[in-house]
Amino acid sequence: MRTAQDKLAHGHYDCIILDIGLPDGSGLDLLKQLKGSDQADGVVIISARNSLNDKVAGLKLGADDYLTKPFHLAELHARIRAVYRRKNLGGTHIVAFNEISLNTDTFEARICNITLDATRKEFDLLLYFLVNKNRVLSRQSIAAHLWGDYTDNLANFDFVYQHVKNLRRKIAGAGGTDYISTVYGLGYKFTTHKHAAET
Repeated sequence: MRTAQDKLAHGHYDCIILDIGLPDGSGLDLLKQLKGSDQADGVVIISARNSLNDKVAGLKLGADDYLTKPFHLAELHARIRAVYRRKNLGGTHIVAFNEISLNTDTFEARICNITLDATRKEFDLLLYFLVNKNRVLSRQSIAAHLWGDYTDNLANFDFVYQHVKNLRRKIAGAGGTDYISTVYGLGYKFTTHKHAAET
């Protein structure tokens, strides 16, 4: 539970998978702390106990969904995506801005009605930019969003630059506007006005 508290104190997550039976405490206590600190992260509770009381308690405390073990990973994935849509995308699976359109069900990106030949990471990166328009995103936050906790012990995040560069090149190649600006020393920002492309 202490490790989870540490992670929650220093990061923002699109969705938290929370087991009620933690080795050093109760997941419901952690959920109470999470919601008490006004964090808007989506929460899916998982539990080996198929108890109505646990389900009701978890949902009353602010969990978005509850899944009883055992379950298929496909079902967990579908529930996570549903929570993400509700929390970040207004409940829709289409995210659009000007000539850019993303379908989070099919993972298809379209620029000026042309399907973008984007990798899954590039799709996720573009979606992250669209959900966070006009906000500066550090290289570290981008890396954590795309690769999760695997980035905790990395010495640098230079590989993020290459992913951003590739995405910008593909958008420009499809006739789209380069909305992604470099904020030197900090990271990147998806601006909602046209600007000269930066490298």
